[in-house]
Amino acid sequence: MMKIKIKSGDLVRVNAGDHKGQEGKVLRVIRDKNKAVVEGLNMVSKHTKPSAKSPQGGIVKKEAPIHISNLALVDSKTKETSKVGFRMDGETKVRFSKKSNQVI
Repeated sequence: MMKIKIKSGDLVRVNAGDHKGQEGKVLRVIRDKNKAVVEGLNMVSKHTKPSAKSPQGGIVKKEAPIHISNLALVDSKTKETSKVGFRMDGETKVRFSKKSNQVI
């Protein structure tokens, strides 16, 4: 299992596949499958049966997970993609951008 360096709330850019070059905010990370759900990207149509929650039923658009290897973190300072590193900042372990050396 690979170490996931992307967390929910991060701004990421897709670097492979149908949505290459598009950016979005990570809504959630699925650790056991090494995937992340990105806001507004990889939309799929889900057919829903009528239920108490939605009596009409119908077709609902929702985001599908994207593999972590196809995502790159966008550095908030330079607005470019950057790798993520870890270091100790006193007693706490922090993530930092390897391009700008800024704490994320």
